[in-house]
Amino acid sequence: MRCVAFDEHFDAATLDESVWLPHYLPAWSSRAATAATYEIRDSCLILSIPPEQGLWLPGEHTPPLRVSGIQSGNFSGPVGSGIGQQPWRAGAVVREEQRPFWGWTPDRGYLEMRACGVITERSMFAWWLVGLEDVPDRCAEICVAEIFGDAVQDGASAAVGMGLHPFRDPQVAQDFQAVRLPIDIAEFHTYAVGWTPERANFHVDGDLIRSCPNPPSYPMQMMIAVFDFPDRSTGDDADAVPELIIDYLRGYQR
Repeated sequence: MRCVAFDEHFDAATLDESVWLPHYLPAWSSRAATAATYEIRDSCLILSIPPEQGLWLPGEHTPPLRVSGIQSGNFSGPVGSGIGQQPWRAGAVVREEQRPFWGWTPDRGYLEMRACGVITERSMFAWWLVGLEDVPDRCAEICVAEIFGDAVQDGASAAVGMGLHPFRDPQVAQDFQAVRLPIDIAEFHTYAVGWTPERANFHVDGDLIRSCPNPPSYPMQMMIAVFDFPDRSTGDDADAVPELIIDYLRGYQR
């Protein structure tokens, strides 16, 4: 029997910062440069990237990247060290030390998010789980949904990426695929993973889409973000505002 272990409907006026950090991997940049643009409206969390939002790591990250994201955990070593979560390149160093913060960090279960997105060819949105990296090998990723705007046919279909990335975890194998589905991402859909010791089963709107064996076997934090890549501009999209609208996140455990 499954019981609800986590249920986030964004009903409060502000983001619950005992659960969520409204920044994207701030150790490699800074809290100031990684602050998410967001609002809570009609019981939905709306992550957006307005035209005036700056780059995540100005002058260094290739390609240039803008992002609004939240995460349910955070951790780093001291400034100048290489200890941190999801380093963006080999040799990345911590620029701003982060105190350990653990909101909801599940260890298996059935997790689902109901969401929709507004993106163009230069943007994307994603929901994924990553190891806390409090121990270096605990670094793999379970990507539940990753959708690039250039893989969307408006109103008709989208390629939805899902699967496992090992990074530096020797116990997890690379197993990732973008599957084209007949969905309109501007409408709400439910993206989910059933995570057991044996498999990670990926679902969209209740349908099983992919199944990957031997997923990570340690607590993971949630990462949810919308991204913009300015170097993919078509020249007439400077005022585009990518958005990810999240109705709810829910986690069940046995």
